[in-house]
Order: sequence, then C-alpha cells, then structure tokens
Amino acid sequence: MKVLSTIAVCAASANAFEWTWPKVSDEPIYPPNGYNMPTKGPVDNSTYEYIVVGSGPGAASPGATVEELVRQLQDGHAKIVVCSANLKTIAEAAAKVVALPKRNVLVFESTPQIKLESADGSVRCAFDRELQWRTITNPDDLEQSCICMLYSSGTTGLPKGVIVSHTNMVAEAFLPAYINRPIWKDWAAEGKPFEIRTLAHLPAAHVSGVQGYFVNAFYDGGIVYWMPIFDFGAFLKYNAQHKITTFFTLPKIYLGLTRHPAVTAQLKSLRIAYSGATPLNKEVYHCTKFGGEGEERTLLSQTWGASETTGAVTHMPPNRRDTSGSVGALLPSMTMRLVDENDNDVPLGQPGEALLKGPVISQGYHNNPEANAAGFTKDGWYRTGDVMQFEQNGELLYVVGRTKEIINYNGLKIAPAELEAILTEHPLVADVAVAGVAVDDTEVPRAFITLRPKVDPTLKTAEDIKEFVKQRISEHKRLSGGIVFVEKVPRLQSAL
Repeated sequence: MKVLSTIAVCAASANAFEWTWPKVSDEPIYPPNGYNMPTKGPVDNSTYEYIVVGSGPGAASPGATVEELVRQLQDGHAKIVVCSANLKTIAEAAAKVVALPKRNVLVFESTPQIKLESADGSVRCAFDRELQWRTITNPDDLEQSCICMLYSSGTTGLPKGVIVSHTNMVAEAFLPAYINRPIWKDWAAEGKPFEIRTLAHLPAAHVSGVQGYFVNAFYDGGIVYWMPIFDFGAFLKYNAQHKITTFFTLPKIYLGLTRHPAVTAQLKSLRIAYSGATPLNKEVYHCTKFGGEGEERTLLSQTWGASETTGAVTHMPPNRRDTSGSVGALLPSMTMRLVDENDNDVPLGQPGEALLKGPVISQGYHNNPEANAAGFTKDGWYRTGDVMQFEQNGELLYVVGRTKEIINYNGLKIAPAELEAILTEHPLVADVAVAGVAVDDTEVPRAFITLRPKVDPTLKTAEDIKEFVKQRISEHKRLSGGIVFVEKVPRLQSAL
C-alpha cells in the first residue's frame, strides 16, 4: 500500500503532536530529556514531530534488545518511548525497567493512515489540532541545541550518545547541495533533468538513515520510498517499479548487486549512487548493471564520515567519475589536519590520523566527559581515529586504515568492550578479547577465549557461549567471526 507524505503533511502532523504532548507528560521536554525511537518502516512525520516539540530524539535500532534499549533510555534520561507496533513489547519491557508508565510509550503507525497513541490507549494524538512551529534564529542556539542524539561507539568503548545540533543537520544537507545544484541545473539545461527518487532501506537509527531519508531528500525536493525492512528481491523490485535515481548503500549490498544473476535491468534508472562505511570493491566500479550505457552509467562514488560528523564529511561532485577508490574531497567550510602519533602535522601526501573542525562536527558525547576528552582535542578538533591520505595535489582523500579498535560491520560500529563485558559473565569464561576479522568486504567480531579450569574447548562449549551472547545483543553484534579458544589471551603491556 502506498502512503503519500508531503512536507505539508509532516508539518501538520508535527504541530498536532506538539498539541498532544502535554497529554502525555506534565513536564516540558528539552534535550537531553527527549525521546527514544525504535522503529521499522516510515517514520518521517514522527521525526519532525520531535523537532517541533523541542526535544531531541535518541534514535534506537529496531534490532536492539531490552537490555540495550534500557541502557540508551537511562543515558538519554528519556521521558517517552516512540515505537512501531511490531516493537511494542520490547519498548514496554524497557520502559518498565526505567519506571516509565505505558502512558509514556507511544505506538506509531503510518499505514493505512498516520496514527499515534499510548500503549495503554489513554492518549491519542489528535491530528485535527495543531500548535505552531517555534522558529529558532539565534546562531548560538542553533549550534548548541540538540536536534537528535545518535548512538555511536566512537573510536573506543561502549555506545555513546552523539549530540547532533540544528546547525550540524542543516549543514550536512546544505553543503553537498551547494556542490550538486549547479551541476543539476546544467543537466536540466541539457535536457537531462535529475529528479530525486530514493529508496529507504538502511536503518533509520543510523546517521545515513536520519540524514539521507529525513533531511537531505526533503531539502532537495526529492521523493523517498520506504521499505519496512531490507529484502534483496524487494529492493530490486522497488528500484525498477519506482525508477529510483539515487541511493546510498553499503559495499556489501553493491557487491551483491554486482554478482547476483537476478540483477538485470532493475537499476537502469540509477544515475547517482554513493557508498560508505568500508572500502568499495573495485569489481563494483566496472559493473555494467548500474545505469545505462556509456556516459549514462551510474556515477558511483564513496564517501567518508561518522555519526560524530553527522554523516559524510567528503563528497564527490555528481559529474565526476572516479574509480581510484577515493572518498572524494572535503566538504566546503570543513577543515582537516592529518597528524602523526604525537599530533604533529604530516607532510602533504603522507598518511596521518584525520582531525576535523567545521559545521557538521557534533557537539560531543552526552553525559560522558571521558569520551569527550578522548574524542576531541583541547582546542576542539574531533579525532576520527581514521588514517587518511591526500593525493599530491591536496584534493581527493583516501582512507588508509584505522587507529581505533572498533569493529566496522557494514557501517554499523561494534564495540569489543560491550561483547567482552557480556562474555565475561558466562560461567565457563575466564578471560576474553574480541577483535574484528575480515569477511566478505566487511568486519565481523571474533572472540578469543580462555576457559576456566577443567572446561573442555569443545564445539558444544563454543555453541553454548555463542547462544549466551546471542540472547543479549543485536543481530549484527553476534560472534559471526566465531570463537577461538586460547590458553592465554594476549594483551599489550599497558592493558595488563
């Protein structure tokens, strides 16, 4: 079933939600005392509802366990949980742990019509009543106020709330458009207008979903078609049916599209495509399944960024075809330093850890001074943990590697510390270390475990431990890299 949601519809439903908010809570909600939102499917309207109320939503993964959601609710001091109907049970269970009544759990539905009501049925959003948008014009308020909170492992440790400001989100939409729109205008003059039609298929809790589906497409006047959950066959079907012209997706999906025999002409309308999170396989660049023939082939490029940079901090102009593996050039208004291990700038053309400043850099981590001290220099540079290198003319950037311990699974960051903390609770585990291993153009977690005395390192033992972990974490964090039993977990001297 198709449901049409325009900018006007989003504005109206947002104003209606602001009218409804006092029915749910007696206290005004301002960041960081906001919302947590685990959802699957279309959620555009609810996102704008949060903004008009003045609260920064904390985006939660639809795959989160009760334990993970509880940690996020506690960290963000959330007063309300908004969820889709299929996640109501998990949301209620997490809300109960943090003493939120069912009245404060709002269940959102977008088909066959927009509906929002509390889990106990006592509160229902009246979409025939509205309050007006509050306009913020003070630059300091725009730069410092939280518009949403994204959870990221950063360069180390457990997931942390990344505070994204109004300025961050607007800049992340405006700066690429500043590059793109003159080129699109030229295309239109040549009789080849670019109409934005994209397909939402990545998690809405991820920065690429928040920015790509809720903000940038609206700002550029495009249409977003939503998939409730990613399915390869449906993805191909919708691309063909809706003549999708652009999307951002993961290298693993691109490789699947390149190699799968079912992919024939479904992507012929695709004109611009972006990739990120991990390097793109060179095989993809030479695939003839994307776009038309010759110059009509899809312009495919890589980007580089993180939740802390509100998404991509690099961009390749849509009229430039590059197959070198570059992640593009730094966005306008951004400043970068490449430094060695002593924070000294490296010569042009030499690799170094990337430090960033500029309007897309987040306001830091919520309620976490230790993470802020580790993630930002004293003079305000964000430490990416990524080793980058400029080409000799100083324009295009290349990712060389990472200094961080974080496992990067198809753009989803996994903190080894989180898995290690769970594993050490298993009665058979004496010591453990988790690391990422390369599998199919991405990384997956592998556990190196020292068992307790008199415990045999059998396949059954490994399966028991895997099942123990599986019950407590999201699917993408599972030990897909397996378990290796070792006599002693090797550690650096400083970690002893």
